[in-house]
Amino acid sequence: MSNEITFSGCDRRDFLFGLGASCGSVALSRLLADDARAAESSSPLAPRKAHLTAKARNIVFLLMEGGPSALDTFDPKTTLEKVHLQEFVREGKQKSAMESGKRYYVKSPFQFIKAGESGADMASNWSHLAKVADEICFYRGCQVDSVNHPTAMYQLNCGNRFGGDPGLGAWVTYGLGSLNQNLPGFVVLPEVSYPQGGAANWSNGYLPAHFQGTPLRPKGSPILDLMPPPGVTREQQRKNLDLLAKLNEAHAVEHPSQPELEARMTNYELAFRMQMQVPELLDLSNETAQTQAQYGIGQDATDAFGRKCLLARKLIEKGVRFVQLYNGSWDSHDYIERAHGNLVRGVDQPIAALIADLKQRGLLESTLIVWCGEFGRTPDNGVRGGIAYGRDHNPNAMTMWFAGGGCNAGHTVGATDELGMTAVEDEHHIRDLHVTLLRLMGLDDDKLTYYHAGRFKQLSQFGGEVIDKLMA
Repeated sequence: MSNEITFSGCDRRDFLFGLGASCGSVALSRLLADDARAAESSSPLAPRKAHLTAKARNIVFLLMEGGPSALDTFDPKTTLEKVHLQEFVREGKQKSAMESGKRYYVKSPFQFIKAGESGADMASNWSHLAKVADEICFYRGCQVDSVNHPTAMYQLNCGNRFGGDPGLGAWVTYGLGSLNQNLPGFVVLPEVSYPQGGAANWSNGYLPAHFQGTPLRPKGSPILDLMPPPGVTREQQRKNLDLLAKLNEAHAVEHPSQPELEARMTNYELAFRMQMQVPELLDLSNETAQTQAQYGIGQDATDAFGRKCLLARKLIEKGVRFVQLYNGSWDSHDYIERAHGNLVRGVDQPIAALIADLKQRGLLESTLIVWCGEFGRTPDNGVRGGIAYGRDHNPNAMTMWFAGGGCNAGHTVGATDELGMTAVEDEHHIRDLHVTLLRLMGLDDDKLTYYHAGRFKQLSQFGGEVIDKLMA
């Protein structure tokens, strides 16, 4: 006699299969959704325990959009001086008579120095950064997949060249939450013109909307409509929000699978709390004249980026988990001496001040600073109305540096070939950099996942390895 239990003519397997299309699955889904919403609604940005022991608890990401040239900043090549203006021919390829345009090697117009006790290579126009050289770990081995600005920006920020995925800051706040419930966990300081690829560079992607980056406008009101209109008191606002919350909660009960509604309700409350902290936070006049001068505020060349760097320090002090600063126009195809010279002049003093200020306040050890662009530059360039002393895009050799936050300060990791065209030592794909940054924050990329579109997704896309030499 069979032990198989039957229900109205169907066996147990058929019964359970049928249950998936019945009211039982609907009730179960509702219970699970209610539990998930209850878990998140308490505080989606509440601090969470890291997977591993963290070396840093905050990140300041300095993104030089356009792709700065390592050959003219932190990776000198004496060989370029020997072949300067010689025609470049790709190895193993004969140029066709029909091939238009010639390419020439271009030496760096800048002199280099050995900075600090570590003897770090720096172009001499980094006069302020040279003073904090021993706090920096330089990495010359990073490689990416794209030479197009938008796709390279997406890969750097989101791990995916085609956009639509969460940004690095979104992943960090998803994994660790925020240290201040009255401010966003992920703040972006863009320029007036957004970077190539736009706001998708700091999107929450498929993560809940709580984790998207909050951009602060560089001119005018940093956040539009943050403060109530004239004549509306905080008490009136509170009553309006309470009423709106009741209506939204009733709507949420009827629509349990709408996380956007939950995020909107949470953001209303966050905006209300931000009204008390943001104005004071953004007011730099409460900083001493000495501090402002240290960051270059008030000087034409350094004022804009100096304000961003000082604001980044204040955001870190207030517990913002991830702050990303943008500085554009590094796409120097022409006259790199003038282009990079002006750009370095604008960021050198503010960045050095940020490192020194964080260290003086005891915050550098727990704050990881990252400096990079979306790809590197070539040792050669084409002709545009005469020889253009600039450089083209290069995905095979990208130099970046780190300070604070458990990095291997005072060291240079990796190397490029004699011309700076390709990384040849400690070379790693950008996904390994992402995995390493997460590890410094105490996060394991293989555990920091989110179920979406039928699979568990992660920042590195398909996994990566930690670059151990970058960590102290």
